[in-house]
Parts: sequence; structure tokens; C-alpha cells
Amino acid sequence: MRRFFVLTSRHRAPSTNLALGLLLAFNAGAINAGGFLVLHQYTSHMTGFTSQLADGLALGQGRLVLTALGALLAFVAGAAATAMLVNWGRQRRLDSIYALPLLCEALLMFPFGLMGAITLGWQTPFTVPLTVLLLSFIMGLQNAVGSKTSGGRVRTTHMTGNITDLGMELGKVLYFNHAAAPRHVRHDRAKLRLTGGLLASFLFGGMAGALGFTHLGFVCVVPLAALLLAVSLPPLWRDLHKLRPLRARPR
Repeated sequence: MRRFFVLTSRHRAPSTNLALGLLLAFNAGAINAGGFLVLHQYTSHMTGFTSQLADGLALGQGRLVLTALGALLAFVAGAAATAMLVNWGRQRRLDSIYALPLLCEALLMFPFGLMGAITLGWQTPFTVPLTVLLLSFIMGLQNAVGSKTSGGRVRTTHMTGNITDLGMELGKVLYFNHAAAPRHVRHDRAKLRLTGGLLASFLFGGMAGALGFTHLGFVCVVPLAALLLAVSLPPLWRDLHKLRPLRARPR
């Protein structure tokens, strides 16, 4: 319980940011890869959807425009929801400011895991099933959590930035420093460990998601939702205990 509380506590440290980032990267990889097998869309890939929006506008293809616009708006809405929840918690000095959006994510993942096959038939004005919008919203929600907890250093739903940082740090490792150089090039071990860890976690999550969706179907999402729920509940429970004496005071 103590370890779970530290992961989503408002008091952050590099070690807790790394641990939470690895967990969320695994979750994102599983949902993204598994969702592709079912929906044929990578629901965290906003770069692709932005390019699709540009293509649709340039070519006059309304379906492409609506599909991309729906996913982009859902992702933005998810990130906005995280910002609102975190700021609401900060103003009230709650311990669960980062647990609140993860709780929302878990509660959205449970019905997706239990009724995902049904929602595939629920169409929306954006020409894609409700499932696509739901997963894009969840990815926006989660990515904003990683960014908020780490000051923008941890991104868990897409790997472009992490792979770029990993490549730059490896370049520093391989760089030959001349003895007479006025300033030697040094790599950042912490960043190398962070970016490499996030990439590996996303990769293993993707493998787990692909295998899970292939052999078990949507229900494989339920354990992931349960894990997020377990991480988010301890600080929420602590806040409830802190608020209980205040409610008991006579007015």
C-alpha cells in the first residue's frame, strides 16, 4: 500500500516519476497495440492523425477529416480533463491530485474491457466507432499525467521524443573526447535510463497487448484497469480520512 501511495503522491522524486512512467508506458503500449488489432488505428498516434487531417483537407475527403478531427479532439479533451483535475486538487491541497485522472482512466477502461465488442458498433458523427474516441481520450488523459508529474520530461503514450532523446544520449556516449578539448561531452545517465526504460516498457506493453487481444479479446484490458485502480486508490483513501474529521466538526 505504501509503495502504491508513493507512485501517485503529490510529492514527486525522479525515482517515483520513473516508476510511474514505466507503468503508464506499459499500459499505453498494451492499449495502443491491442487497439490496432481491433480498430486498425493507433489511438495515441496524434502525429499521424494530424497528417491525416491535413491530407483530408487538401484532398477534399470529408471522411478523413472527420476521423482525424474526432481523434484529435478526444485526445485534447483527455489532456484538458487531467489539467482540470490536477489543478482542482492542487487548490484543495489534496494528496490525490495525480491519482484523480488515473482513477478516471481506470473507470473508463473497465467498461471498454467488458463491453468493447459492443461499442465497436456505436458510430459517432466523426465516422469512427465510439471506441476510437474513448481510447484517444484515455491516451490524452494518461499522457498529461506523465507530463504533469515530471514537469514535461516523461511522455508515455508516444515514443518519438523518447527515441530522439535516447539517440542523442547514445551519440554522446559514442563521442570521442580529445584530451585537449576545452569541454568534454558527457552523457546524462539519468536521461539515458529514463528514455531507454520508457521505450522498453512501451515495447513489452505492446507485445502483451497484442497477445492479450489476440487470445483473450477485450477482457485483457481489465487487469490493466485494475492495476491503475490500485495505484490511484491509496492517496484518495488518505484524502478521505483527512476530510472526515473536518466534516465531523460542529458548525
